Amino acid sequence: MAILPIIHYPDERLHTQAKPVDLVDSRIRQLVADMAETMYAAPGIGLAATQVDVHLQVIVIDISENHDKLFSLINPVIVKAEGRAIHEEGCLSVPGIYEPVARAAHISVKFLDLEGKELVLEAEGLLAVCIQHEMDHLKGKVFVEYLSQLKQARLKQKLKKRARETM
Repeated sequence: MAILPIIHYPDERLHTQAKPVDLVDSRIRQLVADMAETMYAAPGIGLAATQVDVHLQVIVIDISENHDKLFSLINPVIVKAEGRAIHEEGCLSVPGIYEPVARAAHISVKFLDLEGKELVLEAEGLLAVCIQHEMDHLKGKVFVEYLSQLKQARLKQKLKKRARETM
């Protein structure tokens, strides 16, 4: 396994649309393992392949406190979304920034597991938020893009300043 470099906003690669995985094979299983190690090391609760500059429809999520309930979703598609909930979100690609975002409160998501088997998962609460957040990455969207133009401009300035200070 390997810890992969995470792309930071506003890097344009975060706006790349991910392609579907044609075959769940050892290469995809290795990607999932590397993404999980990267997510745990960051530390975070979700990571999309787009965030590590791999533009395939793969996400990993683990919202458990003990990091022992890893979900990997390949080619995820939301087949049902109900209700509305607002949660404060953060992102490994936008470190240190947390903002409220409105999302569906309950979702059903269809995806492939690590064996290539199609499954459907019902999710609500933090898991539903996390799945929707990571799926946005696969579509080339970052959570801060739900914010007003003014807030986005301020965030970009803040992140650019922070990047200059760490150089």
